[in-house]
Amino acid sequence: MILYPAIDLKGGECVRLLRGEMTAATVYNPDPASQARAFQDSGCAWIHVVDLDGAFAGEAVNGAAVRSILSAVDVPVQLGGGIRSRAHIDTWLEAGISRVILGTVALRDPELVIAACRDHPGKIAVGIDARDGKVAVEGWAETSEITATDLALKFEDAGVAAIIFTDISKDGAMEGPNLAATVDLAKAISTPVILSGGVSSMKDIEEVKAAEVPGLDGAISGRAIYDGKINVADAMNVLKG
Repeated sequence: MILYPAIDLKGGECVRLLRGEMTAATVYNPDPASQARAFQDSGCAWIHVVDLDGAFAGEAVNGAAVRSILSAVDVPVQLGGGIRSRAHIDTWLEAGISRVILGTVALRDPELVIAACRDHPGKIAVGIDARDGKVAVEGWAETSEITATDLALKFEDAGVAAIIFTDISKDGAMEGPNLAATVDLAKAISTPVILSGGVSSMKDIEEVKAAEVPGLDGAISGRAIYDGKINVADAMNVLKG
């Protein structure tokens, strides 16, 4: 399993939101590139980046910050937030992003996801963010009627590199992840699943590892790392077993 330390970008700074509320943002580092270097120096294998402003705008807003991260590190970076067209996908992959995360467009235009997977093998992930089990899109501002599992099943044979599953109610709340729902999703599909939202302690990391579900690929954590509750190197060692 892999630990994905998170950099969420708002106004060019590293922030964390509480349950997806843009008005409940805490700034942790005004310099995303230095934060990315710190994660790399801690031994992380990947960095998870989200353009929060982009998720609402439907296009890149923190592009300069993302590029500064790419220039600062050698480890692979996965990026989500506002990537909703083939041009967006191609631009970021050409810029050096190792994996783009498609969220809103996965619900709105699944054929685009399928085509992108065909043309960019291993470089397309689908972000599924759920509120009460239903998929939320447009920066979590809208909740659909489709369940997370039903959306994930649409891409079973598409070649998606990973499903990144977030329980919005847990995100940034430091109350622990919705491991049960994530495990259920991992059991229901063949695509690897990455847990996101609420991973707030080493105990949570240990429980993710202990789940030992085939297809559960790793976990994303943000606030707990910034607050010092999770040490990146220690967490990676636990997940590696």
